[in-house]
Amino acid sequence: MHNNSEGKTVTDEIVEFLDRDQDKDLLRFLTAGSVDDGKSTLIGRLLFDSKKIYEDQLIALERDNAREGHAENDTDYALLLDGLKAEREQGITIDVAYRYFSTNKRKFIIADTPGHEQYTRNMVTGASTANLSIILVDARKGIITQTKRHTFLASLLGIKHVVLAVNKMDLVDYSQEVFEVICADYKDFVTRLNIPDVHCIPISALKGDNVVEHSERMGWYDGKTMLHFLETVHVGSDQNFIDLRYPVQYVLRPSQGYRGFAAKVASGIVRKGDELMVLPSRKKSTVTSITTYDGELGEAFPPMSVALTLADEVDISRGDMLVHPDNMPKIERHFESMLVWMSEQPMELNKQYLIKHTSSTTRARIDKIRYRIDVNTLSKSDSDAFELNDIGRTVLTTNKPLCFDSYQKNKSTGSFILIDPVSFNTVAVGMIIDRVSEENMPSRITGAETSTTAVAGRSLISDAERQERLRQKGATVWITGLHGSGKNDLAYKLERELFDRGAVTVVIDGSVVRSGLSRELDYSPPDRAEHLRRVAHLCHMLNDQGLITICTFISPDEDIRRQVAEIVGRERFHLVYVDADKELCREQEPDLYRKVEEGLLQFLPGVDLPFEPPAEPEVTIVQRHGDMMDAGVLVHYLQEHGIINQ
Repeated sequence: MHNNSEGKTVTDEIVEFLDRDQDKDLLRFLTAGSVDDGKSTLIGRLLFDSKKIYEDQLIALERDNAREGHAENDTDYALLLDGLKAEREQGITIDVAYRYFSTNKRKFIIADTPGHEQYTRNMVTGASTANLSIILVDARKGIITQTKRHTFLASLLGIKHVVLAVNKMDLVDYSQEVFEVICADYKDFVTRLNIPDVHCIPISALKGDNVVEHSERMGWYDGKTMLHFLETVHVGSDQNFIDLRYPVQYVLRPSQGYRGFAAKVASGIVRKGDELMVLPSRKKSTVTSITTYDGELGEAFPPMSVALTLADEVDISRGDMLVHPDNMPKIERHFESMLVWMSEQPMELNKQYLIKHTSSTTRARIDKIRYRIDVNTLSKSDSDAFELNDIGRTVLTTNKPLCFDSYQKNKSTGSFILIDPVSFNTVAVGMIIDRVSEENMPSRITGAETSTTAVAGRSLISDAERQERLRQKGATVWITGLHGSGKNDLAYKLERELFDRGAVTVVIDGSVVRSGLSRELDYSPPDRAEHLRRVAHLCHMLNDQGLITICTFISPDEDIRRQVAEIVGRERFHLVYVDADKELCREQEPDLYRKVEEGLLQFLPGVDLPFEPPAEPEVTIVQRHGDMMDAGVLVHYLQEHGIINQ
């Protein structure tokens, strides 16, 4: 084995080279721009001029250029990236093409994203992991709508470094004036967005000017070339090393004596001996070891994947999160987010989607669309639903609390995807803005849905046949009143009376429904509205079968009761109000009212939540001290309206 002048063997030099290569940091960047702005050509030129193309690729490039090239007398470097047959035929990029290369200073992963408006979701996919975005513009056209769209998306996705590559300078005679006008227009637009680091570079991707080497034809430009900028831009500070977030992905039990918790460190630094808290249980323990495939470490930080062991036998499973006790994420079910709709199926408000956030998966619904953004003009507008590529601000509620930070603070714990529960296709990606207080949550039951759309099929049994068989009409008796008003007693007395008369009834008691159908919902206004929406649809289905449903719910909001009536069907909905004074209610439910007044509970209608008495109930039953609850008046009402026989 030969030694060099320093006494090192060839093996030593190879090991030293591999170690240096391993220590190089990684830059993920994407290219974006309008159709035919030269994105793929720029990346191909970077690979070619930096001598990062293998011999077989060069041979293939020469062959494909002669057959499919779109660059006339020059080599079409875009062919190195446009891999789909449809892309080559049209000379455009459709899918996201990823390429890897490295120089002596840095490793790179490039995402070449499509320029067409209908492929916005593809760009979002490519940008989700990028540190930097190269946005190309044609020097002949300047800043256009697509430029603004892609810059807005880069800002939305938290990309802090943007390079405006003014391409095709050869077609404007390398004019300094043209370049400076374009840069001024762009920077005027960018000031409205959250992008702290913006650079402008004049290039000709086809000719190679300012891509790897400085252009002699643009002596007036004394800035960095594209490759030099990519090699030197500082992105280390983009990582969050302050807030420890360790979302557990897997519990390792290779032997009886070892129990480790495997995950990728999302943010922050964890060290051996640190005290950690498990969320959502809030149990605490101490880190006893940090291990990887290569052995034990003293600390771990993003984006390392490690396994932690703890000093105590704490119950931890996939979806839990380990954090420092003095640095907690928000733990909420309600939050606002920017949502990018990625499905060809339109959004359905109040539909239960699956939400995947870090390593946790649960169900979620979209409660409200605050606004939709026109990414071409940045104007905001009202919207009832999103369609493919729509972007806007929404309010979501999850079945179980999520441990999250704002996306601006922490990309890993501030992002999520929505999944269709039937097809399991990803329908949207979201960036969390902040929690929403329950008092400010929207409360709505119906949107586009009405009673006419509640049933998908048609029964072979007519309403007349059901009425003849059951000797009654399907109807809903909705009894409302405060806690302790006696509405539950009235409901069950009415059931007894109707049963004795041969009627077929179903009592739907709010507390019973909450123990099953709505067990994941709380008593906040939005969850109360969702609770009643489910009950209303259940009543509609039972009434269709000819049954009489007797519902006992506080339902304190007049507008929500109106929406319940719309779902059930106004001709079937009969509102009964039990008018009891608050002193009587307190006597009937003393513990409940005391806990609310002492701050142990919240959202009790009539105390810390408004109760709106019905404006025009069909029947009002006044309850005062000493009154006996009598269902006879309701039986008489149902007879008068032909719901039951006389």
